[in-house]
Amino acid sequence: MEKKHMSAFELYKTLSPDLPPTATKSPLQVANKKKRKKENGPSKISPIKAQIKPERKPERKKMRKKSAQREESLKEITEDEECVNGHGEAGEALDALLADLAKVNNSKERASKLFQWLINPIPVKSFFRETWEKKPILVQRKNPDYYKGLFSTAEFDRILRQDEVQYGVNLDVTSYTNGKRETHNPPGRALPFTVWDYYESGCSLRLLNPQAFSSTVWNVLSTLQEQFGSMAGANVYLTPPGTQGFAPHYDDIEAFVVQLEGKKHWRVYSPRSEDEVLPVLSSTNFNQANIGKPILEVVLEAGDLLYFPRGFIHQGDCLPDAHSLHITVSSFQKNSWGDLLHKVVPAALEIAMEEDVEFRQGLPLDYLTYMGVQNSDKDDPRRTKFFSRVEHLMKKLTTYAPVDAAVDQKARVFLHDCLPPMLTPEELATSVLGASARWEHGQVMDVGAKITAKTRVRVLRGGCARLCSDGEAVHLYYTTENSRVYHKEQLKSFEIKVEHTDAIEFLIHSYPKFVTVGSFPCDSTEDGITLAELLFERGIIHTADAL
Repeated sequence: MEKKHMSAFELYKTLSPDLPPTATKSPLQVANKKKRKKENGPSKISPIKAQIKPERKPERKKMRKKSAQREESLKEITEDEECVNGHGEAGEALDALLADLAKVNNSKERASKLFQWLINPIPVKSFFRETWEKKPILVQRKNPDYYKGLFSTAEFDRILRQDEVQYGVNLDVTSYTNGKRETHNPPGRALPFTVWDYYESGCSLRLLNPQAFSSTVWNVLSTLQEQFGSMAGANVYLTPPGTQGFAPHYDDIEAFVVQLEGKKHWRVYSPRSEDEVLPVLSSTNFNQANIGKPILEVVLEAGDLLYFPRGFIHQGDCLPDAHSLHITVSSFQKNSWGDLLHKVVPAALEIAMEEDVEFRQGLPLDYLTYMGVQNSDKDDPRRTKFFSRVEHLMKKLTTYAPVDAAVDQKARVFLHDCLPPMLTPEELATSVLGASARWEHGQVMDVGAKITAKTRVRVLRGGCARLCSDGEAVHLYYTTENSRVYHKEQLKSFEIKVEHTDAIEFLIHSYPKFVTVGSFPCDSTEDGITLAELLFERGIIHTADAL
């Protein structure tokens, strides 16, 4: 007898016979809340900014009444995604892991180790070779404490009470019922009294930039951005039992859905066409009838991970018996070859026009009579000759392409997007932020610490600074004075003297090794010390030992 295929969700139901028959109140401890908005929150690195409508609280019972019916009526599907089981993995407690990573000498190695923890047991190299930008992947761990310490509902509540959380800026209140997606943000500060009332009415809560409020999320994202070479952002989603907060949609970011508390039923769908594979922009909201059948349907429980590339349509809803808290870590928004060429091609054309007379020669006098859409069906040899000339010039254009300069433009965008590094205790003690100069006993103390030729220094992180030239001057761009709030600060840079560029390159390329200030390739020792003092004061370098 042929064995009947069961989806992951159907299998989950057979293994959960003790679910309460009716929806119960979420076990929350609430005693002690543009086009898609960025999750650095890019993202998600690009969540949707829904049309803000007049404040209206949905009726809780109406939003939840169909949840049990939906659970029973889900159809069987074929699962093309890859599922990895990490059963029985104890995992390293996040605080202990971060403490261990702080001892790793190289920030890029630190980032790789943290990403390995995120996707464990999938090896990092095989993930990027076989899964990244290609297909969803699911990790089920049966370990609810695997991600414990990253974020919690209790921390959500603390943030509402202690921090300045603004509706529409830091927090969205959303609902999705009867195929209609709504945002219920009132103006002003999001206070617990109102936020938890929205939640109890069946609304989902989306914290848009948790890294601005949570030092742990900040630490994780600022580390992972070195792994991706692109901004790492996050959103936190808290959903009441038996409800759904968002319509089906796809995003323009790579998404890692990390289930922190409770559980959530997810459906993931393939891109509908080649045009939606790795899309440039996030989608609008879809109707259920427009997205076909899911390729993956699963219930994520605490400790599980779901990854899907940009362009994969997805939706998640809560089962009747538990709330859901998850954080979506995202990256790689606008980081494609096409995005680079957006910068390369216009610059190449400008250079070619300046340097090559062939690009400045005039068009044929009569080209309008045989070119253009109205003439596209003409069998005219002049059209063939015209296309050949364009093809020739396009090929020639590559010889003028300022690729390195365009990469530096992309790098400047990345450095502006970056979170500032969260310093380890050792980095803090040996950087300008930990300098011992202070006011004590009515006088200034320890102000005389000096950098000398024997002082050993290095850049604070592998990717925290970059030399770029605009053709006239050289600037050093850096991230150490960035804000945890996305683009709150202007891009940080200052002009570098031509005679100092070799020393800056020497420092950057020497990382993670410490080098003496006296070894800087400067005109004099005093010149090297002056440069080191400037970089130290900007937080770009730190010393091997406290000054």
